[in-house]
Amino acid sequence: MAQVASSTVTLDVIGQRSEPSPSPRLVIVQALAKGERAEDAVEVMTEVGVDEIVPWAAARSIARWDGPRGEKALARWRATAREAGKQSRRAWLPVVTDLTSTREVCSRLQAASLGVVLHESAPTPLAGLAVPPAGEVVVVVGPEGGISEEELATFETAGALAYRLGSSVLRTSTAGVAASAVLLAASGRWG
Repeated sequence: MAQVASSTVTLDVIGQRSEPSPSPRLVIVQALAKGERAEDAVEVMTEVGVDEIVPWAAARSIARWDGPRGEKALARWRATAREAGKQSRRAWLPVVTDLTSTREVCSRLQAASLGVVLHESAPTPLAGLAVPPAGEVVVVVGPEGGISEEELATFETAGALAYRLGSSVLRTSTAGVAASAVLLAASGRWG
């Protein structure tokens, strides 16, 4: 047992453990959403186990992160992820990246072990999808107005396939959470 002391506090360290980073890594590319919905999504995605959250300026995003307003919004996302990670007792806190363009999202999809775009008219359900045991699973969640046809085509060219969550269309703030739950269960990380 090690002991750490200061003039006011003594802390006894009684144990230490090592927690490997989760595999596969789950990355959610979250389109910007209006109001507090995006922060709600960041909070719950962190609680369920997402490893990285990528804010994305989609063509149909109503919210815009320009100048100081964008810096404040990004800081709120990061603070929300940090606090939710502490609350849920995660060993690894999720990374919240800088604001990302569609071109940068394509690069992430090309490098991923599995690239998924959530789309309400996709013929294939997300449930039952085989998740690779390692690497990165990158999921794109569109804005309130949906992913544009041009963006969808660009993502498919980058190697991602479109999947639907079910028969109902979810809000952008809940779609990433639902997809995360499906994929984390399928990957065995929720085993």
